[in-house]
Amino acid sequence: MRVFLGLGSNLGDRGRYLSEAVLALKKRPAIAVLSLSRIYVTEPWGVQEQPLYWNQVVEVDTTLPPLDLLHVCQEIEQQFGRVRKEHWGSRTIDIDLLIYDNVVSESKELILPHPYLEVREFVLAPLREIAPDLILPSGRPISEVFGEGKVFLKEQYSELQQD
Repeated sequence: MRVFLGLGSNLGDRGRYLSEAVLALKKRPAIAVLSLSRIYVTEPWGVQEQPLYWNQVVEVDTTLPPLDLLHVCQEIEQQFGRVRKEHWGSRTIDIDLLIYDNVVSESKELILPHPYLEVREFVLAPLREIAPDLILPSGRPISEVFGEGKVFLKEQYSELQQD
């Protein structure tokens, strides 16, 4: 199944958490990492009083059913010290299932596609980068969908900070 995962971190060594999470995904026998976006820097979404986020989208191929993949992602989050104290609060690593092939589901534990997929630019920008021809579950081409919030490539953001 073709799956897109959204990774985010805003605590500690954000770059290390993102790369270690990708490595942890690669080590799982039922998951093959196909591509990953560059890292984007964004303002927090939801709770504003927290550090900036580093975000990335990873495309994987998996034989795991959606809930099993969710549980693997949650295990990786726990492995890297993710603490769930506050909804949309700071975290060492967050791994969201954005799109799982053409699966549409709404359960207590998992909603697919991700319910905020088309309004979060921090997900759309890296997703456009690695899948520019993607048709979103709503039927809209990703090239025509722009969400809320400003995003910068990590390299661009570093340059802005030096000015």
